[in-house]
Amino acid sequence: MHYPVVNRNGTIITSAVTNLDIHDMSRAAKTYGVNSFYIVTPLADQQQLVGKITSHWTKGVGAEYNPLRRKALELIKIKSSLNEAAEDIYKKDGLAPKIVVTSSKNFEPQLSMDNFRKMLQNSGGYLLLFGTAWGFTEEFIGAADYRLEPLKGCTGYNHLSVRSAAAIILDRLLS
Repeated sequence: MHYPVVNRNGTIITSAVTNLDIHDMSRAAKTYGVNSFYIVTPLADQQQLVGKITSHWTKGVGAEYNPLRRKALELIKIKSSLNEAAEDIYKKDGLAPKIVVTSSKNFEPQLSMDNFRKMLQNSGGYLLLFGTAWGFTEEFIGAADYRLEPLKGCTGYNHLSVRSAAAIILDRLLS
């Protein structure tokens, strides 16, 4: 999710999509059996950029050069809003997905990794959201169905890249 997120000053922004996130997060999603990887940005130029990058690796020269990467990037769906992504899942599954947000901050009530793992095993229909920049707005987090507990390392430092956080969380939930 590239909107609504905040910058280091707490101002609501739309963050830029990065090439590394596209590649690394789609590869993690494919590795752990995720059905779809949505890149959500309201900016038309960012949607075009994602389309150009994914097209290169799914239909262009990159598809022949690296078929494994093609399989991962084929999971990508570009949407303008969370509602569009949720509607896409509803059309496919016939159920509105429950929204689960991630954050490096503590927001109550929290859903533990263990409980979420059990929920995933018992029923589907979840849309797990990862924010970029300095994270989601508090209002956005408060509106979600669930707030996943933050990742904790062995130090007080807690500022992972979104692609690192996504890989760790997918491993904890789906391995």
